[in-house]
Amino acid sequence: MCVGLVASIILSGCHKHVEHVEEEEKSQLILTKPLVQDTVVTREYVCQIRSNRNIEVRALERGYLESIFVKEGQLVKEGEPMFKILPLVYQAELKSKEAEAQVAKVEYENTERLTKQNVVSDKELAMAKAKYEQRLAEVGLAQAHLGFTNFKAPFSGLIDRLRVRNGSLLDEGDLLTTLSDNSEMWVYFNVPEAEYLDYMSQEQPEERKKVSLVMANGAVFKESGRINVIEAEFNNQTGTIPFRADFPNPDRLLRHGETGNIRMKKLVKGALLIPQKSTFEVLDHHYVFVVGKDEIVKQERIHIVEEVEDLFIVAPGSVSENDRIIFEGLRDAHDGEKATDYEFEEPKEAFKKLKLKAE
Repeated sequence: MCVGLVASIILSGCHKHVEHVEEEEKSQLILTKPLVQDTVVTREYVCQIRSNRNIEVRALERGYLESIFVKEGQLVKEGEPMFKILPLVYQAELKSKEAEAQVAKVEYENTERLTKQNVVSDKELAMAKAKYEQRLAEVGLAQAHLGFTNFKAPFSGLIDRLRVRNGSLLDEGDLLTTLSDNSEMWVYFNVPEAEYLDYMSQEQPEERKKVSLVMANGAVFKESGRINVIEAEFNNQTGTIPFRADFPNPDRLLRHGETGNIRMKKLVKGALLIPQKSTFEVLDHHYVFVVGKDEIVKQERIHIVEEVEDLFIVAPGSVSENDRIIFEGLRDAHDGEKATDYEFEEPKEAFKKLKLKAE
């Protein structure tokens, strides 16, 4: 009997201790209200980075490559020599055409003199003149062919891999290298149709057109870009339309063919904001606890429109800016219970503890 009594006393003491601990662990409820204000939402899009000018340098004439004046990865200036094809054949062709033009010139001048003396007709003079002009055109063509043996940079840019070496026999159209102007980069990204319509429906001051670039290593490119082009057609298979943002690239850090992510801002006017910590999920649906005027806790489903760091923008309807929601102590709240011990924080004070990008 004594042993049973002792055990009962011990169990009773333990039970009271557990209840005491649970009461200590139970935190006080803190309520607040949703906040309504204009908010900036940041969205990311996978992008492709392109040089504003990227061309293939190809042979315009057939012949042996005599000289290479550039190196792979070299920055060349506009007009700087790049390649030279052995010009002997083209020089000989030019001299031949110049000699034929000289003969035609002499014939034309003789015919002109005889025409003035009424020895030959005006028709023969016209034919001699046409022949001379034809020879002059052939000289110009030969000069052009000779000029094609010297390749000069059409603009300042970076040399890519050299596809040929000295002494290579080139055919017309053979690829020599690629030249990229990286002073400004064109960054392309695809925007879904619904987001395109949102973008076009809002006012577009200069600030809204600015975007930032997250590079492959996660770092943000130091220069900001500007949306300058929206292409004309949607891709029916993906339901997206390409945007183009232009970025200055003074240090030549960005190269043609890189990838990254574009960050674009969107203004949501009159956004209804709820802290993420005030929400919970049940079967993939989001809910909050609302404390009514009768102090009864009620579970309300919310529909999330946008997600901001630490916050949700929710569709109006299930809750409003006048509803009191549980901000702290969510685990101690239960649907249908009466909230007796709580504090209320004004939304501006409660939201100061959260990260919020708003205007």
